[in-house]
Amino acid sequence: MTKPKAVLFDMDGTLLDTLDDLTSAVNRTMRLYAYPEHTRDEVRQFVGNGVNRLFELALPGGAGDPNFAEAVADYRIWYNAHAEIETKPYPGIPELLEALEREGIASAVVSNKPDAATKKLTERFFPAVKISVGENEAAGILRKPAPDMVFEALSQMGVSVSDCVYVGDSEVDLRTAEAAGCRVVSVLWGFRSREQLAAEGARVFAPTPADLFSLLTGKQL
Repeated sequence: MTKPKAVLFDMDGTLLDTLDDLTSAVNRTMRLYAYPEHTRDEVRQFVGNGVNRLFELALPGGAGDPNFAEAVADYRIWYNAHAEIETKPYPGIPELLEALEREGIASAVVSNKPDAATKKLTERFFPAVKISVGENEAAGILRKPAPDMVFEALSQMGVSVSDCVYVGDSEVDLRTAEAAGCRVVSVLWGFRSREQLAAEGARVFAPTPADLFSLLTGKQL
């Protein structure tokens, strides 16, 4: 792989292990409406496509549930205020970002979280990463797999699509990279298995952050 000028990282399941806080927020919302709660592994499969899709899968009535809009609104408020309780970077991620910076490779975050939560978590855990883009329909930035976030981040970075690599952990990330026309690496420490990713067309895998660094730079971390 030719060394890129920039790497665009997905957040949940790629940079940050957010699953415990996501599960807590989903189940708090379920309790509000007296609905059955979900296991951590169930929530793992629900996430990746934005909040609306998360609740289409989590609520008993799906998108047609009579409490859908209210549940999504309650969840957004609660999660934005409680997104940092159990959330933490995956082992090796801070070292990876520091090493990429030393190599002259810029990093940015593109996430299907709401834009405010994306920026809040990036600033909290990765203060050296200055560009982060989340879902923001009001600004015309649609959720992945639309390529909007990729193009917005690259525009802010002044980097072309051909000079970047997209890194993520899900089928949504694969579709996003395809829509944007950029190279993609699928990580194996996140929310989807190698088998699931391969079935969705993934061809380049990084089992660890150190492996990802080697793929991107040809060097050892």
